Amino acid sequence: QVRLVESGGGLVQVGDSLRLSCKCSGGPCSEYAMAWFRQAAGQERERVAAVDWIGGATYYAHSVKDRFTISRDDAKDTTYLQMISLKPEDTAGYYCYAGDGLLDYWGQGTQVTVSS
Repeated sequence: QVRLVESGGGLVQVGDSLRLSCKCSGGPCSEYAMAWFRQAAGQERERVAAVDWIGGATYYAHSVKDRFTISRDDAKDTTYLQMISLKPEDTAGYYCYAGDGLLDYWGQGTQVTVSS
């Protein structure tokens, strides 16, 4: 059973940085496309960043482009989301996603709160 465990969330100030981590286990994690989604209170879950498993192509939502960086370390089965210049609107639960085109896997989420 594939398991995704996020860590690194917390309460920060505007302009601060955070790095989220997602540890994958229980499957061929290096063969999954990985992504980070977020969901703010009362809003739909949105994809903020993704990285492919072949070639490492990345995707970023417009709202986080140039501030967030997704990366993966397949030797550690870990995907990261480096976030800089955080804004109050970045406040949300952040969820790690893994998928192989047939099955989707989700972590339990980690909360990021940006205080002004």
